[in-house]
Amino acid sequence: MRIALFEPEIAGNVGAVMRLGACLGAQIDLIEPLGFAWDDRRVRRTAMDYIDHVSVTRHVSFAAFQETLGQSRLVLFTTKTTQSAYDVTYRADDVLLFGKESAGVPLEVVGAAHERVRLPMRPEVRSLNLATSAALALGEALRQTGGLPG
Repeated sequence: MRIALFEPEIAGNVGAVMRLGACLGAQIDLIEPLGFAWDDRRVRRTAMDYIDHVSVTRHVSFAAFQETLGQSRLVLFTTKTTQSAYDVTYRADDVLLFGKESAGVPLEVVGAAHERVRLPMRPEVRSLNLATSAALALGEALRQTGGLPG
């Protein structure tokens, strides 16, 4: 299973998602441009010593990222849909895609997704933190597919 971040803007979020990937065995894809310098110390500080236990691939564009999907399904997590992330049946080769913190993803990326799902939350709030969303999504997807570490 993979987690893909579309043009992430906050180094600390990327570091936290990298740590999540290390702990649960998910590869991380970063779709550029990033909103910070890759060597930002906040990435390493948040990922801590887990950074050496995760596979991270950077892609120069969404098109370049798409070339790596093969038969994998792209599951977009967005606030702009009504389908619950808990009502989808995940596959072990799914790629869980999250948009940039300030704006999500453009329509062309929405159109490329095979599934569009939303994490349920109270209506008076706008969205969850990116790393929190990735953790909830990956946990459920791995639970369904039997991929949670022992």
